[in-house]
Amino acid sequence: MTTLFPLRYDASVPNHHYIKDLTAAQFLDGVYAIQNCQLGQTRTGKPFLKGLIADKTGRTPARMWNITDEIFAQLPTDGFVWIEGQTQPYQGQMQIIIQQISPVNPSPDDLARLLPTTERDIAEMFEQLTTIVDSFEHPAVKALAQAYLGDDVLMERFRMAPAAMTLHHAFLGGLLEHTLTLLHLAESILPHYPQINRDIVLLGLFVHDLGKTVELSWEQGFSYTDEGQLVGHIGRGLVWVNDKAKQCQEQGHPIPAPILNVIEHIIVSHHGVPEYGALKIPATPEAILVSHIDNLDAKMQMAIAATRSEAAQGGIASGNFTEKIWALDTRMYKPDPTKL
Repeated sequence: MTTLFPLRYDASVPNHHYIKDLTAAQFLDGVYAIQNCQLGQTRTGKPFLKGLIADKTGRTPARMWNITDEIFAQLPTDGFVWIEGQTQPYQGQMQIIIQQISPVNPSPDDLARLLPTTERDIAEMFEQLTTIVDSFEHPAVKALAQAYLGDDVLMERFRMAPAAMTLHHAFLGGLLEHTLTLLHLAESILPHYPQINRDIVLLGLFVHDLGKTVELSWEQGFSYTDEGQLVGHIGRGLVWVNDKAKQCQEQGHPIPAPILNVIEHIIVSHHGVPEYGALKIPATPEAILVSHIDNLDAKMQMAIAATRSEAAQGGIASGNFTEKIWALDTRMYKPDPTKL
């Protein structure tokens, strides 16, 4: 049987060229993550592969001009591949021109090189989060929050999950880091709006994205689970908040319907508008604050990663502007003007 792929990858080879360290005309031969792998067409109608090649230090665009339908059909949309290719500067960024590619099952050593992880201490972040949750004053809100904290399986996944596949906080521990940042932002903002209920805002921020712990998978790289594709984190979060409310009821701590309704509303409205996945437009002051804080942190993390991170300032990022970042709808200007 003839294979479509050259089986040249040797997992024992330790020389991995990290994305942040890539220079022009550098030869690559190794395992990387691939993201958003697509088949495009040139102006002359010929197929080509386009996507992002990534490891734990960053990601960069990639192209393969001599791709065939047979080879493309065997590649993951998001997963791991062995590539052979060469770097090439293009429009202020370094891109990778791939000559050969094949799907691979990464070794544990590969995963350690390829999956980004939070730079913060996970145990310390979780302790800070539980301290904030323990400060809730309303007994029903506190009981509902404790029902989540007492779910050991859920909290274990919460500590490890990324917040997204690629857009923001796309690293192990990213969901916890994102959620804790939201809580701290809210604590800073809430004193300016004393009419807004602190407990509702903070509980909404704590639980609104917990469905991502089953929407996303990270054991073999970042990908969507079947549950994530079919139900999504908003749908799963809505089911869970009702499950936790029933648990509280059984334990003698009923959750009043108005409280449950507004937490449900925060979960279904936190994406802000329907085109971004919201089932409802935020319709309470607390829901508006949750949605805007969530959007602020997500966009700031994307902007900083694209402009002020080590990878953005390093060898792969010559030029003052990034490529267009579709989630921000613009190309980002990278320099800090006070340091020019």
